Amino acid sequence: MKNLLPKEAWAWLQQQPEALFVDVRMEIESLYVGRPPGVENIPWYEYPDLTPSPAAFAAAVEREAGDKARPILLICRSGKRTVAAGEALEAAGFQEVAHVVHGFEGDLDEHFKRSTLNGWRHDGLPWEQM
Repeated sequence: MKNLLPKEAWAWLQQQPEALFVDVRMEIESLYVGRPPGVENIPWYEYPDLTPSPAAFAAAVEREAGDKARPILLICRSGKRTVAAGEALEAAGFQEVAHVVHGFEGDLDEHFKRSTLNGWRHDGLPWEQM
């Protein structure tokens, strides 16, 4: 799995317009907090269970991608869920998987706030909020 910083991920997407950009956060997180434009929401886990099903996730990504050879870029809140989700995709046979290091909101700062140190939003990349 490729580890791409947010600006690297944005550049990678521009170079690979056929890539599937997947937000693995729960849908409510993605809608409420914000998300990059053009991202498809396929949650790694969902409320109320909050328990991932790697096989179900991989099957959902395959349905959306149409082909396991299609490049996949994953994003979550902080870049942690995408590691497990990416490993599940690779185990399922996906050939090109990358994830956004630091995710959409980034790491917590000393005041327990996100988007102040790093992440997609911190780096000034395009995003939208519903």
